[in-house]
Amino acid sequence: MSFKKDLVLLLKPYYWVNILMSISYIGAKRAPFICNYLWTYLFQQEDQCELDGRETEILFFLLIVVMIRTRKTGSVTMINYLTSSFMYTKIANLGLWFYNDIRLGMIYFVFFILVALLLPEPTYTGPENVLYFRTENGLEEELEKDKRVTWLVTFYTVWNPACVNFAPIFSELSNEYALSNLKFGKLDIGRFPKIGEKYHVSDSSFSRQLPTVILFRQGKEVARRPYADSKGKLVKFFFSADNVKAAFDLNNLYKECKDNPIKAIKSVAEKKKD
Repeated sequence: MSFKKDLVLLLKPYYWVNILMSISYIGAKRAPFICNYLWTYLFQQEDQCELDGRETEILFFLLIVVMIRTRKTGSVTMINYLTSSFMYTKIANLGLWFYNDIRLGMIYFVFFILVALLLPEPTYTGPENVLYFRTENGLEEELEKDKRVTWLVTFYTVWNPACVNFAPIFSELSNEYALSNLKFGKLDIGRFPKIGEKYHVSDSSFSRQLPTVILFRQGKEVARRPYADSKGKLVKFFFSADNVKAAFDLNNLYKECKDNPIKAIKSVAEKKKD
């Protein structure tokens, strides 16, 4: 996702409302007119416009948590970074407001709930070109039907958060790159665990393989993410659109498939006629 697209997304209410909530406490403390109105005028409390030791500790701990968690979730763009940090920053702000004054904490809590209910995170809702395999043999049948077709298939479960987050990215990629000989598919290994076993994708609650994306060419696997190294250790992969494009060389793969479309096979009768 380009920086320009990130800026356009930031105009959506979900992002700027959550940004304001994430900086609400420190902003109120450091802005004299807000601080004086809240604590001096409304609650007749003096010397409330500076952060005390406990508040500083909470904010420092928050910074460490956000840095660790965003690194683990693979935040590679500004939007990814913000989205993955919103929950932690808002919970920290909730604690700070309650720590300072229970009345302000309750107001923030009500707003917290309303935002969660009324402003869901924007996701890709455009067209997709994905085939969902609804039977246990669906993938094998498609791979064997025409080996000239290249398939990019996501193995997922409906309950896994990483799979849910990746779903709109995969849909968008399918709309951008799908051709008659370059197809996108999805298979729920929660429904078909035997297929997961066949392709060595674990569907356990502790699995680090969800989602797994596999590229098939001529009916055979040629690449996957995440993958295991020579020692059998799983190499972590961050499922952003740019990372998927780079890992599977989608731009060159698309060009190759587009330059070499599948030609219809003539029937015996047509050959005799010729």
